[in-house]
Amino acid sequence: MNPFAKLTGVLCFAFASCVAASAVTLVENFSTDPFTRGWSIFGNTNLFQWDSTNQKLRVTWDSAQTNSYFHLPLGTILSRRDDFAMGFDLMLDDYVIGSTPGKLGTFETAIGCLNLEQATRTNFFRGAGVNATYGPKNLVEFNFFPAFDSFLPTIGQVIVSTNNSWLYNDSNRQEMTPGETFRVFMSYVAATRTLSTVISNNALQYGLTQTISVPTNFDFRVATFSVSSYSDAIQPPPPGSIRAHGTVDNITITMPPPPVMNLTGAFSNGLWRVQFLSRSNWLYALERSLDFQPWTNASALIAGNATNLVLSDANPPSGRALYRVRAQYP
Repeated sequence: MNPFAKLTGVLCFAFASCVAASAVTLVENFSTDPFTRGWSIFGNTNLFQWDSTNQKLRVTWDSAQTNSYFHLPLGTILSRRDDFAMGFDLMLDDYVIGSTPGKLGTFETAIGCLNLEQATRTNFFRGAGVNATYGPKNLVEFNFFPAFDSFLPTIGQVIVSTNNSWLYNDSNRQEMTPGETFRVFMSYVAATRTLSTVISNNALQYGLTQTISVPTNFDFRVATFSVSSYSDAIQPPPPGSIRAHGTVDNITITMPPPPVMNLTGAFSNGLWRVQFLSRSNWLYALERSLDFQPWTNASALIAGNATNLVLSDANPPSGRALYRVRAQYP
């Protein structure tokens, strides 16, 4: 299976087989090369190195650089309707703010989920905040802001919507002491639309439990987990910057299963038909191509039912054809 997440909320699945599950948990401990398991780097590759000796990811957060991400596609789209959780170990070796000339304020280190298609656009700037032109969209992430002037160090969580609306909780005014390992655990519960973040240090909770309540009309959609080094290029005053070094390890991501599972295909009465386990809240269509481009609809768009769904090509071409299932998040 090779899903491709798009901004429109669409995933495409080539003919393949998936294993059914009530939830999926991804685990990454960096014991072997992560690039063999789907991890990639966007931006400056020198900011992320796999430490094979210590089995960790070494990270430089350098806001003087362009937006850069060490990222993994999730194979699904997470929204306010989905239960999900993510955890990771974070240790900062050192950090300094004001590392970019003229930007003497603080800036964030970031780890979480995003929409990669949006995050890689040239007008995506995390520091722009609420900004219709440059502000980020579709984020669920953890941040740490070092102390600046009279401002205390801040551990924060944030959700940014599809239209650049923001929800955040920065009530945990704690230092992330360099050289100490912190466990970050973020959990979103769809039934209560609540994101909770708990930080622990030496197996003890560190600071407050932080929560964000998501309104029913607040829409976010994320499909990629990312360790993110953001550019400080565009910010409201007073601008800030950061250069930090550290390690990330023991990543766990728990989420709903992919929208297409147990996919099989066969001819039935001379027509190509696919069958798969669908999910509710998703829409599905069978697509056909003669040469991988373009793809056209071979069936109507049908709502998922959380059970087996059958799609067929009622008007197949006379020759050979390629098929895929399009799963669309409305």
